Amino acid sequence: MTTIKASCPCCGDVELTPKQVRLVVCSAKDRSFYAFGCPKCKDEVRKPAGEDVVALLVSGGVAVERWSIPAEAMEEHHGSTIAWDDVLDFALVLDSCDDLASLAARGLRTVR
Repeated sequence: MTTIKASCPCCGDVELTPKQVRLVVCSAKDRSFYAFGCPKCKDEVRKPAGEDVVALLVSGGVAVERWSIPAEAMEEHHGSTIAWDDVLDFALVLDSCDDLASLAARGLRTVR
């Protein structure tokens, strides 16, 4: 049986089986990671997984989970962020509107 050696920040070096390691390979390479539950302290440890680590873990028998980041998450956004007050204002507008379609047709700037 294959033994995988990893390190826990609290306990130091630990030995794991391939089934104890979760390997997530992302479409954005810098977002790939591996994780495991430390057999000593039971904490979940999560570490980045570069191409060399991915190859090593796969050769050791660790199953690969593929993960693709949606394109929208990688878009560059401009402008100010939405504040809690903006969300509350929006909720109040929705709550006070009987016909959302008519509000959308008139435009939000007429309701305030």
